Amino acid sequence: MFHLSRRQVVLGGAAGLGGLAEGAFAAAGVQPYGAVPSARQAAWHRLETYGFVHFTINTFTDREWGYGDESASLFNPSDFSANQIVEAAQAGGLKALILTAKHHDGFCLWPSAYTEHSIKNSPYKAGKGDIVRELAEACARKGLRFGTYLSPWDRNHAEYGRDAYVRYYHNQLEELTTQYGPLFEVWFDGANGGDGYYGGARERRRIDGATYYQWDRVREIVRRNQPQAVMFADAHMDIRWVGNEEGHAGDPCWPTVDATPFTKAKGNSGTRNGDIWNPAETDVSIRRGWFWHADEAPRSAANLLRLYFESVGRGSNLLLNMAPDRRGRVPDEDVRELKAWKALRDQLYAVNLVKGATVTASSHLSSQYKAANLLSDTAYWAAKVKDRISAWVEVKLPTAQTFDVIRLAEDINLGVRVDTFAIDIFKADGWQQVAQHQCIAYKRLVLLPTPVTTDRVRVRFVKADASPVIGQFGLFLKPAVIEAPEIRRDRSGMVTLLAANPKAAIYFTTDGSIPAASSPLYTHAVSLVDGGVIKAVARLPEGTVSEVSSASFDVSSASWRLVKPEAIPFSGAKFSGPSGVPYEVIIDLSHPYDLLGITLSPGETNPLLSEGPPAGYQIWISADGKDWGAPVAEGEFSNIANNRALQTVRFKAPAKGRFVRLVLPHPVAGSQKVAFKDFGIVTR
Repeated sequence: MFHLSRRQVVLGGAAGLGGLAEGAFAAAGVQPYGAVPSARQAAWHRLETYGFVHFTINTFTDREWGYGDESASLFNPSDFSANQIVEAAQAGGLKALILTAKHHDGFCLWPSAYTEHSIKNSPYKAGKGDIVRELAEACARKGLRFGTYLSPWDRNHAEYGRDAYVRYYHNQLEELTTQYGPLFEVWFDGANGGDGYYGGARERRRIDGATYYQWDRVREIVRRNQPQAVMFADAHMDIRWVGNEEGHAGDPCWPTVDATPFTKAKGNSGTRNGDIWNPAETDVSIRRGWFWHADEAPRSAANLLRLYFESVGRGSNLLLNMAPDRRGRVPDEDVRELKAWKALRDQLYAVNLVKGATVTASSHLSSQYKAANLLSDTAYWAAKVKDRISAWVEVKLPTAQTFDVIRLAEDINLGVRVDTFAIDIFKADGWQQVAQHQCIAYKRLVLLPTPVTTDRVRVRFVKADASPVIGQFGLFLKPAVIEAPEIRRDRSGMVTLLAANPKAAIYFTTDGSIPAASSPLYTHAVSLVDGGVIKAVARLPEGTVSEVSSASFDVSSASWRLVKPEAIPFSGAKFSGPSGVPYEVIIDLSHPYDLLGITLSPGETNPLLSEGPPAGYQIWISADGKDWGAPVAEGEFSNIANNRALQTVRFKAPAKGRFVRLVLPHPVAGSQKVAFKDFGIVTR
């Protein structure tokens, strides 16, 4: 996945207003404020969590982006099961699935009438298979919604960049939106143009992503064939990209935007009082990559729970990717974490601690909007219009309760009315503020740093642009769970362990065993200059223990030396090349090694300096730093602009040498200067 900004245009329109006619709201004194969702957008909000399925020819080539020259014969899952994929989604409590019907490599998972580069020319079911249909039907059987991803970029098609491809793309969109039943979402990636096979041309092609695909025509096709489906893109569609692929929305994350051009920052936070309802979809993969790779492991349930609070808890929807393996099934270890994640959410919501509470408020608009409605899932409390500046609502519990999660929701059919709100609890010495945030919108989950105990909770509306209309108030206690420690190693070979919770103690091992309370207690950085495996767990004082985190390190760069660009020790925070030309780095490893590959850490780059991570690479190995021979590897860092995870390049055969020459021809699109954070070698 790779996102580029596009022109923002106004879409949508007003939604139905909670089942009541506009006249009824007017009679009650409540008028919609600002932008409101369309009916399809309102239905999309209610999904909250759903899944992505990245599965195509890349699964069999170990790539993230196919180049477009892959043979259809490579696609041959040994035991594909649409039912197992859907059941894995259900195990995680996901309510829908979006399938990558066509990724950037152009290979189609359905027997498209418009190309031979499709499943019909693969060994799967002797060319009679249709993965799109199988998954759509499995979703229908199991009660999940279904959607499709159709990449605008196509690195296989000979006519990409010309008018003929646009007609081809529209024809494929017609197929997907007419042959596979109701779709809840149609997903358009923002990767547009670059290097590709293009029918054998093997060249770089550039297009204007804002105009080339004829987006007005694209929208017309989807609206005509799938009127209830939302469309996703960075901008100018029903829902927007959140601006990262790490699983977190901004705080705040407004569901509205203005008509200025899309930026990642705007995608992440939205625009307060924007005149377009364009909420954020937060996408993240359960593994490091979007497609299955044997050397990757899934995120833990504890990590997924944190991402849930940082996405759904901020009013965004969470789109969690699952990557079927070469069998065509979601791996067992991924299913295990999905089940555990759902169990944590079920435990979170099992008991709403406001049961039996009474509610008072600064005012209420009418009996239709009484204070008690604050606790309802279907009705709302509304303050009087004149009360919007100082409105408050208080919940009195039958007995004191301990909680750390507060849930609030606005009636989004009446717009985003609240800007800033605060949460107070009553203590012996009076009211004490425990949280203050901006934006409630569709849903807000306020997670306190530590649990609090009280029998009185108050919500104050510090700033509101219209009288608050609030419901679904709840108090919950987050399950006792802690994420595994984060493991980092610096260039000198020193390993640092970081706990997500500052109260946690960390225990570790370096002998391959599972850490226990009798293992060494982490107090300072651990030396792994020559590499090795370190495992760690975090333990809270009350006894809660995390899953095990594990990291395998190769030889550190402590004794390395940069030969080029200048003869200096291998140190410093970042590599940054010259502007407008390839960046060449030569590294003296101090000793010869049997090299199996290299690693590169993209890190953060500075757009103000026109820096960007490298798009491609060429690698040579030498014994003496003079005789280089032929490159041992060359290719591209797919999706590196947005997936800043460690990039690993494995050589086709071991290469013995002491010197490594790395040539990075150009940065990702939109940048002039190659920059990256770190470099490593693979010897094991």
